[in-house]
Amino acid sequence: MSVPLTACGPLQRPQWAYVPGEIGAVDADYETLAMAKELVPAAFRGHVPARHPALRYGLALNDRGYFWEAQQVLEAVWAAAPQGGRERILLRACIHVANANLRLRMQRLHSAARLFGDALGELRGLNSRKAAPVGDGFVERFPVAALVALLLAKLGAERLSKADWISFGAISLRNLYEAKCM
Repeated sequence: MSVPLTACGPLQRPQWAYVPGEIGAVDADYETLAMAKELVPAAFRGHVPARHPALRYGLALNDRGYFWEAQQVLEAVWAAAPQGGRERILLRACIHVANANLRLRMQRLHSAARLFGDALGELRGLNSRKAAPVGDGFVERFPVAALVALLLAKLGAERLSKADWISFGAISLRNLYEAKCM
């Protein structure tokens, strides 16, 4: 099955979800991830477009349980995001969420809670940055308040479990996922 997220065609899902340290696990599907990373420019100008295929692919990988892979793709997008920009902060929060989801899968619940807290800290820092109206930027389209509320609920829980992972699609990112080929 494919993840329909490139500009004019689908990127394939990785063949398996890589979990570091898992006994008997094969190495990550670097070849599939390389195709997504090739879509990322050396640097974005001004902002990261909300509908950029590598960004959408990274978010979709997280939502389908490919947490390590999502982190890898989102880090590539983060590296190309404008220095000091709001998108870099939001991307860092999304990377923390994907990493926390991976830690939940690995049954490292305390580590996951710390990473959810790190993501919340990034999102709070986002509010201190002056917004420059871009229109189609990732920050303008992302439901930050909904993610903050979800993180607060997870952190307020008595104990996290493997089932407490966060799906970005669950917080209404439909406009990012439903972009059509132009």
